[in-house]
Amino acid sequence: MKLLKPKVAIIGAGIAGLSCANHLAKQGRQATVFEKSKGVGGRTSTRRVEPNLSFDHGAQYFTARNPILQSLVKVWETNGIVSEWKGRIVKINNKEISNTEVIPRYVGTPGMTAMAAELAKNTEIKKETKIMEVKHSSNQWMLRDEAGISHNGFDALIVALPAPQTAELLFNQPVGKIAASTPMAPCWAVLVGFEKKIEVPWDGAFIHDSALSWVARNSSKPGRDATKDCWVLHANAEWSAKNLEDSPESVISNLLESFTNAIRRNIPTPYYKTAHRWKYSIGSSFINQTELHDESIGLAICGDWMNGGRIEGAFLSGITAAECILKKTIQ
Repeated sequence: MKLLKPKVAIIGAGIAGLSCANHLAKQGRQATVFEKSKGVGGRTSTRRVEPNLSFDHGAQYFTARNPILQSLVKVWETNGIVSEWKGRIVKINNKEISNTEVIPRYVGTPGMTAMAAELAKNTEIKKETKIMEVKHSSNQWMLRDEAGISHNGFDALIVALPAPQTAELLFNQPVGKIAASTPMAPCWAVLVGFEKKIEVPWDGAFIHDSALSWVARNSSKPGRDATKDCWVLHANAEWSAKNLEDSPESVISNLLESFTNAIRRNIPTPYYKTAHRWKYSIGSSFINQTELHDESIGLAICGDWMNGGRIEGAFLSGITAAECILKKTIQ
């Protein structure tokens, strides 16, 4: 028995999809990644406003508890791709401030998207290509994109999308039904810049009893321009769902008010402010990923929504999906 070297298609160029492609490449298997957006990284995206001004408006940092990721982080640190964010992170509950667990928290430099860019090296990525339909026939996968163009001849398919999008694409597959039963919550993010520094003795805070769940001084992260005081405010899932269709202007106004209340200080007039809606942000805790793999047709699913909802979970999920495909053998 010998290993089959399949032609692999991956849908989604977030951390899970790129981790999957990277792991396959290390094993001598090349994959083609299809991504609907102009860039890669998914929720590790960086919003650049000016040449020296940027916001991590999705994932804020990541931890590395797994030895595989820990080993990679050491290499990335050496190469300047990530750095440890040593800012003080606190919890604010009923106006009371307490410290959080002291653990290494890493960020991409100069933005969170740096890890995705590194994982994407030497990978064929078809950007601005939204896959609308997939079919399995005669032991191969066919993909059709939004422009009606078919991409044929794939022996294996890996879907690295949020659960609702995975379910829509794989509605006729058993694994698609599992994805359909996995809800994902939205998150409104407000990005705001101040000329004058807000004087609080911490750099990031998990907030309770508020419309906000998290706020961070983005400019405190390594590799960022510290001459501006730039903040990212994340609304909690319940508030985001309730106000999902609100205008960005309304969201900005409400969350800035919640920010003021949480820090118990008046804030200066922002010189820059905008809002971004993440429609699929928070997934379930843990799903047995092997249940979302069908070796008989060369299909696997990965994503942070099935592995804890964190960057580390997305990274490891991609490796698991790659290993599922690598186990496919022929006589």
